[in-house]
Amino acid sequence: MAIPTEELQALTNKSIIELFSLTLVSALHGSASVTRFHSGVGLNSNASIIWQSNTYDKFPVDATGFEYSGRGALPRPTLTVSNVLGTMTALMATVNATTPFNDLQGAKVIRHRTMAQFLDASNFPNNKNPYGTPDSTAELPQEIYYINRKTIENRDIVQFELVSVFDLQEVRAPKRQVTQANFPGVGGFLNS
Repeated sequence: MAIPTEELQALTNKSIIELFSLTLVSALHGSASVTRFHSGVGLNSNASIIWQSNTYDKFPVDATGFEYSGRGALPRPTLTVSNVLGTMTALMATVNATTPFNDLQGAKVIRHRTMAQFLDASNFPNNKNPYGTPDSTAELPQEIYYINRKTIENRDIVQFELVSVFDLQEVRAPKRQVTQANFPGVGGFLNS
């Protein structure tokens, strides 16, 4: 479904469009399906957005905490999605059927951002983007995160904490302890 004309007229060519994709990991979730959605900020209907020939459905979502400070810990954004119709609970239930108590932990979340002027022409009447020339490669750097844990689940919302692939806060290093028993020939050399 294309975006209605009156909504497109409210956009400008510099409007930033924020899109999300949630990819399950086959080894963790029993499936590698991809769910694409956008929050619909700036749009007043249930229209989908087509970007890079992929359809992103409008879904109530609030994503916060993506700011990088340049020092200290990496950001741990939160992704809060609507659960009014039980959509997220149903998705987690299908995942839990294959791996109990997973709750989408480890699923990849990509935040895509582009401008209205670069959206696919199929979003607009007569397949012509009035804000510029469609360009599927024109986007801000993708932000890739993984679901670390579910922080809230109720009948209204489900909230997830996201972590960067570089976030080592919960990883113990070294994962394997090196002792003299691991290298029997080394012990005599070090003791002499």
